[in-house]
Amino acid sequence: MPTAPRSHRDGHGEATGSPHPRAPAETQTQRKTLISTNQFKNGNHIEVEGTIFKVLDFQHVKPGKGGAFVRTKLRRTADGAVIDRTFRAGEKFRSVRTEARKMQYLYADGSDAHFMDSESFEQIAIPESTLAEPLKWIRPNESVDLLFIDDQPADVQLAASVELEVTHTEPGLRGDTASGGGNKPATLETGATINVPLFVNIGDRVKVDTRSGSYMSRA
Repeated sequence: MPTAPRSHRDGHGEATGSPHPRAPAETQTQRKTLISTNQFKNGNHIEVEGTIFKVLDFQHVKPGKGGAFVRTKLRRTADGAVIDRTFRAGEKFRSVRTEARKMQYLYADGSDAHFMDSESFEQIAIPESTLAEPLKWIRPNESVDLLFIDDQPADVQLAASVELEVTHTEPGLRGDTASGGGNKPATLETGATINVPLFVNIGDRVKVDTRSGSYMSRA
């Protein structure tokens, strides 16, 4: 008659049996969320060859011969550099975890842009080169949504448009109207320069498209 497997006692006198085999642990790769080129949206953050990029623009291309591909314009989050890359249609990348936190933009010192958490009062600094584009459209002491990528501060989430005051431009000529043609450069209160219609003057508030940096209307 077959006998049941014997148990043995450990050093504390407790009976133990053979341990049950454990399921293999989930690997880090399996836990990653992947995103395909078919799921790209402007503003997505992806990891390409170990580097994190923000998708600025993309275009799906289906040539007459050969496989389909996707042309992209990407901004490297580490230094703000913009590059063009082409990927195979359906190629997959790690989707980077992002979180927006409400922060106060304090100032830029020529090297770093400084922000403060409005609740904890903790201050952080981000290289100005990384935020060159969004810094054109935000003012000191303004509340902003600071984007953290994999728990590291990396970008500012801007509204599609902002309203800013014109601090310098050549005066409009007599007869210039809202329907008149022509443009001239104007400096805004943030230091950014845009082209505005001839009738816009110093002290006017203008609405600017933050995606293209173009004048939309007087505010």
